[in-house]
Amino acid sequence: MSSPDAGHPPSASADTSRRTTVLDAAMTTFARFGYRKTSMEAVARAADISRPGLYFLFSSKELLFRAAVTQVLERDIAAVEDVLGDTGRPLPERLVEAFDRWAGRYIGPLAREVTEVIEANPGLLGEVAETAPRRFEELITDAIAAENGHERARAVARTMISASIGLKHQAPSREFFLERLRTAVDLLTR
Repeated sequence: MSSPDAGHPPSASADTSRRTTVLDAAMTTFARFGYRKTSMEAVARAADISRPGLYFLFSSKELLFRAAVTQVLERDIAAVEDVLGDTGRPLPERLVEAFDRWAGRYIGPLAREVTEVIEANPGLLGEVAETAPRRFEELITDAIAAENGHERARAVARTMISASIGLKHQAPSREFFLERLRTAVDLLTR
């Protein structure tokens, strides 16, 4: 007996799901081995797809890397938008969670490697390397301005971002990062 879908092309949602799975596997593989040491073959194995199938989706390792990082950054920005949009919660609580979604989840062994592979290859990323952090800054600034006025919002947002970057690079754990970030947010939102 044949499948009801036999002879029909896969649906757009199946294609999107498959692409998402491949990009997740690619990001994990790039994080594990670094950009230079990651082969299309290794990504194909991790994604449980044939190498020709992978090349059908992405014609080069550079395009695959850019798409994988873009997917991660777009997910992070969407999560930050959701958190900051929940205006029923106190601003400091939303800010800490927003920074955790943006940077905190990248603290720890494999997570740190994701950040390092992204930061080590900015030339491969194109405009997403600039637009995503700019969008994050805008979201933080807008959330602060909505609660405390526009006068100092940009300066406070930039200071919080600088503090989070410093904390991210010195934090031995996510818990440490969040504890110190709560203090920074508390001081800056007074």
